Amino acid sequence: MDTSVLIVTIAVALFFTYTNGFHDSANAIATSVSTRALTPKAALLMAAVMNLFGAFLGQGVAQTVIKGVIATPHGRSGMAVLFAALAGAVLWNLTTWYLGLPSSSTHALFGGLIGAALAGGVTVHWTGVVDRIIVPMFASPLVGLVVGFGVMLAILWFFRRANPHKAKRGFRIAQTISAAAMALGHGLQDAQKTMGVVVLALVIHDPARGFGIPVWVKVVCALTMSLGTYAGGWRIMRTLGRRIIDLDPPQGFAAETTSASILYVSAYLFHAPVSTTHVITSAIMGVGATKRVKAVRWGVAKNIVAGWFITMPAAGVVGAGCYYLIWLIFH
Repeated sequence: MDTSVLIVTIAVALFFTYTNGFHDSANAIATSVSTRALTPKAALLMAAVMNLFGAFLGQGVAQTVIKGVIATPHGRSGMAVLFAALAGAVLWNLTTWYLGLPSSSTHALFGGLIGAALAGGVTVHWTGVVDRIIVPMFASPLVGLVVGFGVMLAILWFFRRANPHKAKRGFRIAQTISAAAMALGHGLQDAQKTMGVVVLALVIHDPARGFGIPVWVKVVCALTMSLGTYAGGWRIMRTLGRRIIDLDPPQGFAAETTSASILYVSAYLFHAPVSTTHVITSAIMGVGATKRVKAVRWGVAKNIVAGWFITMPAAGVVGAGCYYLIWLIFH
């Protein structure tokens, strides 16, 4: 196969991880910025560095992307499937970023993969899709909601006699750590997804090479995501940081700690590529509900949840459309 086709596909994969970085940078830092625990520039720099480190912490999620979603496609049509999948994910990422909607880059990628695979006649591993993608897609927000509520209740109980001003000042400092942990988890989860796609492209180009992840793939994907993260996602940051609920430092710390824990557990124990967007958004809702249920702006939350359900099928349709367009142009 022509090497130029491989290079173009990898370039699109890296562009996807760049859009993932600026699309999802808000996930890691919106709460810290909204509570003024960190300045926006400091938060973005911290998130970029921690994303870079997180990318090297494991490869279970990458192996799920490589082997658990679709059968390994072959030849030029196989590379077209991969290219179309990435194009579908990128287009959906850019659309939702422009609208300021914190949809999931994870499910945009998997939606694109499934849609392009179906259009290109590539087998979809539906059991893997259900077990590793659909179930975590529904379970992780519920866990985030419940655990965020529980963590915030524990904080309220333990610090019930503390001076409110001193406690908030302490939690503002603690948020630096929790935001860093959240960014590390984002790198652990999301950078691996692109690594898996790049390895698929390499295998399609040379089936004899095997499914190992070269060091250069890890480095390039991690650096590209970090650059995207530093570019920032201000529209989405406003949605997460202020429009769902007005957060204070203890609430921000609880939401970030909850989210980081879920990201680590899902990556290390289940190799499940969960959405950082889903997790942090539901954790913010759970934390906010301890204040009072009406404190959460459920209308905004409803629009976000609607975006969750739309993302996979929408990216799938775009991915399939991109595949048919490529087929028409080159056949």
